[in-house]
Amino acid sequence: MTNRSVPWITRLVVPSTLAFAAVLACAGPTSAQVNSTLSSPDAAPVMPNPVSPSTGPDLTLQLDQTGQRPLPLPTGARLTLKDAIAIALQYHPSVAQAAAESGAAEEQVGAARSYLGPQLYGVTEYLRTTDNGIGNTSYNNFSDVFPRLTGTNHDLPSGDTEKSWNTSNNYANGLALSQYLLDFGRRRGFVEQRRFEAAATRDEQQLVNLDLIFEVSQRYFDVLQTRQLTRVYEQAVEEDRKSHLREAQLKASAKLRPQYDVYLTEAELERAQLHLAQARNAEADAIVAFYNALGLGGTTPGYQLVDVFTYSRITDNMNSLVRDALRLRPDMNALENQAHAMGAQIVEYRSDYLPTVNAVAGYSALGTGLPVANNFNVGIVITWPIFNSFLTSHQVAETELRRKAIDAQIETLRQRIILQVGTAFLDWQASLQRIARADRTRAASRTQLELANRRYAANLGDIVDLEFAQRNYTADDAVYVNELYRFSVAKAAVDQATARSLSR
Repeated sequence: MTNRSVPWITRLVVPSTLAFAAVLACAGPTSAQVNSTLSSPDAAPVMPNPVSPSTGPDLTLQLDQTGQRPLPLPTGARLTLKDAIAIALQYHPSVAQAAAESGAAEEQVGAARSYLGPQLYGVTEYLRTTDNGIGNTSYNNFSDVFPRLTGTNHDLPSGDTEKSWNTSNNYANGLALSQYLLDFGRRRGFVEQRRFEAAATRDEQQLVNLDLIFEVSQRYFDVLQTRQLTRVYEQAVEEDRKSHLREAQLKASAKLRPQYDVYLTEAELERAQLHLAQARNAEADAIVAFYNALGLGGTTPGYQLVDVFTYSRITDNMNSLVRDALRLRPDMNALENQAHAMGAQIVEYRSDYLPTVNAVAGYSALGTGLPVANNFNVGIVITWPIFNSFLTSHQVAETELRRKAIDAQIETLRQRIILQVGTAFLDWQASLQRIARADRTRAASRTQLELANRRYAANLGDIVDLEFAQRNYTADDAVYVNELYRFSVAKAAVDQATARSLSR
């Protein structure tokens, strides 16, 4: 808005909330989708959609008898990634904040449109004043809305200017109506500016949702990863390391193997238990972070995550992903709407080179008693800022430069999106290749461990070979879990970089 627009906004808004209320008072009342642990490469994972009202949990926000928001699902319920995303989009406070800001921006559009319609003001007042006349002096009062008639001596002969401190009643009531007719783009440009700003705020709300979907997906995968790693180390401790220790103790007591085998297997067992403790701690941390991402921080609903890792062949290509990203990314759309808002503001400022036309009408009833003096007025008011020391020119130039800055931001973001999509896609492809290699490595380690077990049982191999094979297999099994996790996170990163997760 220019400096010329500020006074009429002040005049229109403030009186309408105060003076008109007084008149009314006098008048009367009025994913990588996770599916199976070792699914076929032909499986087609799909990033989950938010829960539909017909199939998902009831996420209606209500308060229980303690005034707290109840859990979206019963404690211990089974939870898919699809349900988790739907809960986060309903419960996370950042979503509520973004929605409130978007709603506030929409209300600004309505506020801007109100300036296109008629503006009706009312005033009523009572004063106990002295009655000394003011002769032919004329002036305007009440923000220049109601003209004051020339004052006269109330109870004295004509021409008598004697002063008195006696007081009398004075009553004033009136209505004023103003209707915008023409301003060459000032008010309509303001409406367009607010409309594009509201659209940009909606895009920013979508950006919040996009980031939250990725965070929830990653936290969900973190829980799956740490839980699977815990199982890997539990198996290493309970089924392998303890079995090796028992076998070494039996052979050592029978003088078939040296006591060194017992000490070595005891050390490996303790080392495996240390890894298990670390894995369990990582799992507990992942669960806490997952509930926080859902917007349920501070609660322990104990949901059972039912999805598991899977992978499939990649059919997308870089060019199609980049096109989707440039078309769907909400941050790109937000910048484009901000540029349009700057264009609308330029139209507003340029309107100051031309006149503004308003139709006005008014009625007043003033007097010191009954009957009061009734007056009305009707007419056209044309305002034209002839010279304002080049203020309008500078405002137009400033806004044009700000729009150029946004255009540069758009180009910077375009290049950043291409980089993000390219990096995420390459990571996704590499993760698929690593899964195949990790699977083959794990299978070879399993064979090596089985052979080492047989050789040690037949006294053909030593304990060092057995424990080395066991350590390799445990590490390779953990690597395989980590590669499945990286594939799922990379797929989710591609969906975030392209904003495809918003449309699923």
